[in-house]
Amino acid sequence: MKKGRRRVDDVYAFSQYIPMSVDKARKVIDQIRGCDYEKTLMILELMPYRTCYPIYKLIYSIAANASHNKRFKKTNLRIVKAEVNKGATMKKLKPRARGRSYLIKRPTCHINMIVRDMSYFEAFRNYMRNLCKSDQLTVVRGLQYELFYITE
Repeated sequence: MKKGRRRVDDVYAFSQYIPMSVDKARKVIDQIRGCDYEKTLMILELMPYRTCYPIYKLIYSIAANASHNKRFKKTNLRIVKAEVNKGATMKKLKPRARGRSYLIKRPTCHINMIVRDMSYFEAFRNYMRNLCKSDQLTVVRGLQYELFYITE
């Protein structure tokens, strides 16, 4: 796929400058990566971590965008990509004894998610399942040829 080209059955959401550590957010994101929408909401509701709430809000928002903007059903959504990146660090000075100060660092993170509608190409997937291995490779090569040589 070319850089910058987005799939038709994908919905993107980004949340930036969330006031939490990257490692704490990754601990939760690793649990939900690859799960479907309903299972993800159950996991996030039952996990005892403070980082679950902003991720829950992001997933709820991305599902609402998918159902409103692209008319996807929420039951068919699956988290395809979820990554956590380090954001800017907020720094504050706390006064200490004898006129000194102590630096307090407050880390932030950015969360990028892609949710895909798994029923979008269901007819094509069923067609490919019914073919033998050599015919599947022929179809895939034909699609790759169209993508790289005809669209340029």
